[in-house]
Amino acid sequence: MAQLDTLDLIVLVALLVGTVAYFTKGTYWAVPKDPYAGSYAAANGAKSGKSRNILEKMEESGKNCVVFYGSQTGTAEDYASRLAKEGSQRFGLKTMAADLEDYDYENLDSFPEDKIAMFVLATYGEGEPTDNAVEFYEFIHGEEVSFSEGQSVEEKPLSKLKFVAFGLGNNTYEHYNAMVRRVETALRKYGAERIGEPGEGDDGAGTMEEDFLAWKEPMWTALQEKMGLEEREAVYEAVFSITERDDLEPTSSEVYLGEPNKNHLEGTSKGPYNSHNPYIAPIAESRELFNDKSRNCLHMEVDVSGSNLSYQTGDHVAIWPTNSGQEVDRFIDILGMTDRRNTVISVKGLDPTARVPFPTPTTYDAAVRYHMEICAPVSRQFVDTMAPFAPDEASKAEMKKIGQDKDYFSEKVASRYLNIAQVMETVCSSQKWTAVPFSMFIEGMNKLQPRYYSISSSSIVQPKTISITAVVEEIKVAESKYVVKGVTTNYLLALKEKQHGTANPDPNGLTYAITGPRNKYDGIHVPVHVRHSNFKLPSDPSKPIIMIGPGTGVAPFRGFIQERAALAKKGENVGQSVLFYGCRKPDEDFLYKDEWEAMKENLGDKLTIHTAFSRQTSEKIYVQQRLKEQAEIVNDLLQNGKANVYVCGDAANMAREVNIILGQIIAEKRGLTPEKGEDVIKSMRAQGSYQEDVWS
Repeated sequence: MAQLDTLDLIVLVALLVGTVAYFTKGTYWAVPKDPYAGSYAAANGAKSGKSRNILEKMEESGKNCVVFYGSQTGTAEDYASRLAKEGSQRFGLKTMAADLEDYDYENLDSFPEDKIAMFVLATYGEGEPTDNAVEFYEFIHGEEVSFSEGQSVEEKPLSKLKFVAFGLGNNTYEHYNAMVRRVETALRKYGAERIGEPGEGDDGAGTMEEDFLAWKEPMWTALQEKMGLEEREAVYEAVFSITERDDLEPTSSEVYLGEPNKNHLEGTSKGPYNSHNPYIAPIAESRELFNDKSRNCLHMEVDVSGSNLSYQTGDHVAIWPTNSGQEVDRFIDILGMTDRRNTVISVKGLDPTARVPFPTPTTYDAAVRYHMEICAPVSRQFVDTMAPFAPDEASKAEMKKIGQDKDYFSEKVASRYLNIAQVMETVCSSQKWTAVPFSMFIEGMNKLQPRYYSISSSSIVQPKTISITAVVEEIKVAESKYVVKGVTTNYLLALKEKQHGTANPDPNGLTYAITGPRNKYDGIHVPVHVRHSNFKLPSDPSKPIIMIGPGTGVAPFRGFIQERAALAKKGENVGQSVLFYGCRKPDEDFLYKDEWEAMKENLGDKLTIHTAFSRQTSEKIYVQQRLKEQAEIVNDLLQNGKANVYVCGDAANMAREVNIILGQIIAEKRGLTPEKGEDVIKSMRAQGSYQEDVWS
């Protein structure tokens, strides 16, 4: 065999490399970049490769106004987007909305004097920051804040920063709007100049939207004066471009049909699973808890053994819902898009700072079904924005009136809980609303959010199976042809019916795409993740606990008592557990009645349950009354046993009244003034021995 010289070897190697390169193109190199790989596919939600320098980002994109948001359910994010859009269209500001978790804040002391920062901050739970605002809050509210130029508090390092602030809170909580208050105070402490008054929206009073609208007008006036802005007529300008893709079919492998990120699209879903990346969990068990055929309450268990998900007793599980077929059809039909619902579209931000809220390419149907809050309450401002695109002059005038007249909006829309498609139907059902840009809905509607439920199981008893307890929601409104139906609870009911053999479940007249995108959920899986909570049992199991949880408020206490029963069975010393539970009738909706008896076998006299039935007799009895009746025992457990108190359920009435009654019990039994009794409760809250898991 002839010897190969050096030149021959070089040529052969070059040919080999070229051949390998050709056949691996698109697989190992020159792979088309997925624009959602950062925010959707990255399991931990990290935005790798992106600058965390907000000043650099503003400079690169030519922005002079940034609207930061701390959002848990999407409302604060929506308000931030609306402020950014309004600032651009009405006042010519170069705006951007910014997720607080995407940036670092040490260089806020270098914030240019000719720019403005806006903060839209929701308060979560008991005065806590939202998940995406934790790092910012810990930085700005920390004891030793270190800015880039090393100035001390006395030197006012943020003296160049001008800001406005709006908070989203709920007055039924102890720490109402704590986030915006604390952040506003901290910013001013470091020398920042606040423009206008800080706004506070109150979800507890049901006035959040009107509070926001009432705040922003004087804020804009103050900002105009401070920055010399000139107002102009606001005309709708799209933030996103929508391109219909003739080159793609819905069946094309790169088209998202409801998958939340690229890993799910490719069938390679992997952890960590979190608020950016759900785990598609098998439903291990589901059953009906009520004996009342007019109502439903579900017990469901999801199996997380195939994931890295873990939970602790008292945590929350997030369910990722889909919109019902009825509402998807209504929305698509009123826009005249029925024949185009499965058309593939690409959505792209027209501004480099605009973030598309779902992965594309996708279809109109998938975007509406899996990603848009089409059943949410309607914003008056959004109705006003839509007015110029109504089908005829009469409809335009009506939309304008609804959007600009607060009382008329309340009468026609808010009091009837209408969603946006129902508003369009009510205003004009004889014509399709074909002139409304689809981009307007992407910009103006919240992203479909996961719904959180208190986990009703113990992590030491069933570490790989998470229990959910949920009442199926339905609200009938007088003088309205529409019935408000819970998006997620009816979805869960459909899944339960499917698991029990119903081929095509349609609970309460609703159908759902329960098989999921490309049949990946096959009707017996549900997307979930876990959110950790501070609602926790004492670390010492011998410590007494008092639990107040009527209705499905008993959910976490099933987990608490399940855990204590298991510990007692092992021979551990378990403290007194007292549960105050209420429902309508003992033979109708007494949740887990048989289970309590079984747990009592292990706990014996360490478990006491006081029941209150509101429909059993002519006299309506509630847990608040039972609490008063057991005042002596309650005070003894608090004073001598140093018991922890846990309250779960309705924030507006039950939780608030329980708080008052416990203060009264303490004052009366200890010979204190009512004010001192209240102080004891406040002290318990501060120490973590009075905990709430409540909702409005």
